[in-house]
Amino acid sequence: MAYVILEPCGSEKAAECVSICPVDCIEEGPEQFFIDPNICIDCGACVATCPVSAIVDEHDLSPEQEGQLEKAEEFFG
Repeated sequence: MAYVILEPCGSEKAAECVSICPVDCIEEGPEQFFIDPNICIDCGACVATCPVSAIVDEHDLSPEQEGQLEKAEEFFG
């Protein structure tokens, strides 16, 4: 299980999530930050610190949001 960063990150890119992550699984992409689903330990620290509530559990994604998980997997692929 991992967390996924959604589109609101693109307009904010605040980066608080990067500094709070204990396993350094969040990297900056060209349009937003991405969480590496292979490294994320599901601690939730990033969720609490995101100022735009752009981070959700991958199991809570709506069908419209599932593309964001695919984008993260491609980014780290």
